[in-house]
Amino acid sequence: METMGNLRRTNYCGDEFTIGSEVVVGGFVQRVRDMGGNLIFIVLRDRTGNIQLAFNDKTDKSLLEKASSCRSEYVLIARGIVQERSSKNLKIKNGDIEILVTELKILAKAQTPPFEITNDTKTNEELRLKYRYLDLRREPLQQNIIMRHKIAQCAREYYYSKGFLEIETPMMMKSTPEGARDYLIPSRVHNGKFYALPQSPQIYKQLLMVSGYDKYIQLARCFRDEDLRADRQPEFTQIDLEMSFVDVEDILQMTEGFVNYLFKKVLNVDIPTPLPRLTYTEAMERYGSDKPDTRFDMEIQNITDIVKGIDFVVFKSAIDMGGSVRAIICKDSAKILTRKEIDKLTEQAKGIGAKGLAYIRWADEVPNCSFKKFLKDGELENILSSLNAKQGDVILIVADKNKVVLPTLGALRLTVAKKLNIIDETKWNFLWITEFPFFEYDEDTNQYVAMHHPFTMPLDECIQYLDTAPEKVFAKAYDLVLNGIELSSGSMRITDYELQQKMFQSLGLTDEEIEAKFGFLVEAYKYGAPPHGGLGIGLDRLSMLMCGCDSLRDVIAFPKVQNATELMSQCPSPVDKEALDVLGIDIVKSEEE
Repeated sequence: METMGNLRRTNYCGDEFTIGSEVVVGGFVQRVRDMGGNLIFIVLRDRTGNIQLAFNDKTDKSLLEKASSCRSEYVLIARGIVQERSSKNLKIKNGDIEILVTELKILAKAQTPPFEITNDTKTNEELRLKYRYLDLRREPLQQNIIMRHKIAQCAREYYYSKGFLEIETPMMMKSTPEGARDYLIPSRVHNGKFYALPQSPQIYKQLLMVSGYDKYIQLARCFRDEDLRADRQPEFTQIDLEMSFVDVEDILQMTEGFVNYLFKKVLNVDIPTPLPRLTYTEAMERYGSDKPDTRFDMEIQNITDIVKGIDFVVFKSAIDMGGSVRAIICKDSAKILTRKEIDKLTEQAKGIGAKGLAYIRWADEVPNCSFKKFLKDGELENILSSLNAKQGDVILIVADKNKVVLPTLGALRLTVAKKLNIIDETKWNFLWITEFPFFEYDEDTNQYVAMHHPFTMPLDECIQYLDTAPEKVFAKAYDLVLNGIELSSGSMRITDYELQQKMFQSLGLTDEEIEAKFGFLVEAYKYGAPPHGGLGIGLDRLSMLMCGCDSLRDVIAFPKVQNATELMSQCPSPVDKEALDVLGIDIVKSEEE
């Protein structure tokens, strides 16, 4: 292979060029066209775009031979003069110019890749992830990675301008409960003891507030050992921040400023502020989700009072046990929501926990109602009238406890919207969800458990109910939602030592457990802590949405797949016995192996 010698790149392939200037460009060969008659064209590609290299009958013979030997994905560096193309392609950037090459070096040859490096590829994702370094050469992925960089850059620009300090927190820390399983690191020096990779920098950023660093920011790497899905990876990055001498309103306004700055600078989109807000209770009642997609209507309607007189056991039993009967009305959907499609929705509802799905399908002049035989004269008309239903509509109804009804209809709402293609993909609908319940009831253990980490501050007016009525306790907690995806979660923190102890006790922790898991933080609060709170914005999810992608894998350079493996390097992988012996670890094979 040749070396660059005296050639040094002066321009990227996607730069603006001046006709007649001498330039040096480097990159990968996208394709070679040998037209015969000493006429050769090479399309050279780098992360900024493409440029055509030209060789003609005036080109030195040895240079022509070298150009003719080039193949896809060869790495070249070339010097030449910028000229107009005789055959222009004005649909692409730099499609009207080319570089007439005077010097060419082949820096690296390439084998035929396992798939073609093109923008639109039909190659299956598993193969592309195995050869991720080749997949990352494709323009769509390169643009995603560049977009992610711009988002990170904007975060630093904005928060630096607001007086935040970027402070790194440890990657090896004490294992503390934060909602998911920790990834553990065995200690060689302290045999039998373990570090944990951080699920978040939560405790350390609170300690930074105790230390007097009143505005903290970090692009923090976080790790959670949990099952994967399209918007979840075992390792992820969040734009993590904490502020002192603030309350909820200050944090929300600061975050809205960042959203406004980011979208204007990166996408040239104006995001109106203040952003809309819903309490958790309002969101569940209207949308059946604490991360609702508000780009379309189809809100949940409570029809309990309307149907309470109907002699239908499904409705009556739900109402008698303190539940409700609720519906969504799917406008102009009867042609698409056929009986077969409604059967699929019924199975989905059962999978979520509902006992079934009642419906009214008004396709023809007379509506088809799944519970019509239980209705008296006028009752069906009353339901249709109360929901303002028209011919062509479909009404889906669920009756049960609210904790079943609401999420079931929330999920059906999204499924139906996708089937009807009524989600406006051009919208950027941000929404704050506030005042989350502090506890949720676990029917398996018959006790209330925390919905958040144990440092979350209850609403002032709810503290009185901690011991007597946990269902009435709501938190100074807030989530930022974008188009139905949770982007951020945060809260005000407890700084009062006695209240923190009371909170631990409400969660069922003994004094010994409190000391073992959080002793150092509780001790810190004894020395004075300013009021503080913060949040973490998911950089990966934010990038996914702003790039218009369906999966986090499309915005992460080297992602994991569903079973938490990385196909390219084939990790996790076994290690030799000697390494395990040093750590005092013995691998016990499962019976399946």
